Amino acid sequence: MAAFLRQFTPARVALGRSGHSLPTAELLRFQLDHARARDAVYEELDAASLARPHLLLRSAAPDRVTYLRRPDLGRKLSQDSRARLERGDFDAALVIADGLSAPAVHHHAGPLLDALLPLLEDWSLAPLTMVLQGRVAVGDEIGELLGARQVAVLIGERPGLTSPDSLGIYLTYGPRPGRTDAERNCISNVRTEGIPYTLAARKLHFLMQEARVRKVTGVELKEDLLLG
Repeated sequence: MAAFLRQFTPARVALGRSGHSLPTAELLRFQLDHARARDAVYEELDAASLARPHLLLRSAAPDRVTYLRRPDLGRKLSQDSRARLERGDFDAALVIADGLSAPAVHHHAGPLLDALLPLLEDWSLAPLTMVLQGRVAVGDEIGELLGARQVAVLIGERPGLTSPDSLGIYLTYGPRPGRTDAERNCISNVRTEGIPYTLAARKLHFLMQEARVRKVTGVELKEDLLLG
């Protein structure tokens, strides 16, 4: 039964037991996955992992420890980074941030962009930016400073015991500081074992098109795209 159930999910099901505890192999696997999740949270983002021209920015959090202790600092740019952005007139801005899993960016940001950018050939895109120690809301400030009508933030999600490198996408129309999560659309679990890059790109492109027409995102923008 255990082998049958595990064909359908990486979750911990039918683990068995040894006396009153887990079998040794399952306990060791849990400890390994827990260690990988912790490592993902503390790993530093390698900007060179993205083989595309981009502008490297930093949040107001000066280091990883401060970033984890002060989420508010990860939601806004450092003064130096603010000064590097020039206002334009763009349909959209794409922002990459480490979030809580730099490995997610290392593994999935590039392939996702490869699938997405051909769908946006007729869009006026702001310069691609990457933010060190960034949270989702930092995209609101970047989008406003760049003069983008909407912003999509590709960010490392909180690691799970079976998914230490999951990438999330957050789309916000009319970005500006103070936007709430209710005003965003989210596509979660973009990774090899989750939502494939091509499907995630199609979903995001659909939402961006709808946002451009309806001038809203979040709870006011429903997704009608079929997943098949």
